[in-house]
Amino acid sequence: MASKIGFIGLGTMGMPMVANLSKAGVDLVVHDVSPAALQAARALTGVHVTATPTALAEQSDVVFTCLPNDDIVRRVYLGPDGIVAGGKSGLVTCDCSTVSPEATLEVHRALQTKGISHMDTPMLGSQPQAVSGEIFFIVGGDRATLAKIEPYLKIMGKLHMYVGSSATGNRIKLMHNGLAAVISVAVAEALATCVKAGVDGDTFYQVVCRGGGMAYGTYWERRARRVLDGEFSPTFMLQHMRKDATLALQHARTLGVPTPILEEAKRTYDEAMDNGWGAEDFSAVTHVVEKRIGRKLSPGSRPV
Repeated sequence: MASKIGFIGLGTMGMPMVANLSKAGVDLVVHDVSPAALQAARALTGVHVTATPTALAEQSDVVFTCLPNDDIVRRVYLGPDGIVAGGKSGLVTCDCSTVSPEATLEVHRALQTKGISHMDTPMLGSQPQAVSGEIFFIVGGDRATLAKIEPYLKIMGKLHMYVGSSATGNRIKLMHNGLAAVISVAVAEALATCVKAGVDGDTFYQVVCRGGGMAYGTYWERRARRVLDGEFSPTFMLQHMRKDATLALQHARTLGVPTPILEEAKRTYDEAMDNGWGAEDFSAVTHVVEKRIGRKLSPGSRPV
């Protein structure tokens, strides 16, 4: 394994990923804009803190980033105190963020001129999987570089899959999350229809869980019960899913692919944001459907 690993972005996903690397004995240097996050990182074994992405890149053999959006990714990589200013030839960077293919390719090309290999490594899973080390990494970039980052992917995740050249990982991640956004709205509408029809929500839940039909899936397994219980504490915030759905829709439009179902799901997420539910779990898009039918889905709740 490389002598030192850099990690930028100590948020909901990044901090537990760093914690797992620390537990595995990896020598780490980290950066975040949050003083509280840096203070928490200092308590981990083998973790050192730097003031800028440039300083971090100067000390690292491999750098992982886990950041909120395109603008921040561009700033961290290409800004005046960014990775590009400190990284030397031979450095490998891995962006775990969910961003546009255009942002990934811009970073890839800029770093390539300095002999730095950039991989897009977006993730499937949310905070519980980051904590347990069961993330699935979708890997795009130079296939030969995969061997250099594999030991760390195996520490932070359960599985990883190489999918193609630079930005392929993010193209797949966007379509995955676009599909997840559609499913979350469809589940809310199905539950709402049952409740309005007088069907017990728990009965419907058990039928889908036990019946082996096509309606069952990971979202149903992890979220439907919570929706019926009125539990929307975030493991993946609604505002982030809305961002991903927006990027997925933009990508489809760029390719000339009509996506009316995704467009409607994105409008529902827009409405959820307008109503102030962005910091709740993305399953809180259910609140929009509840508002439309004039009642909550959880038993015993008052009308909306």
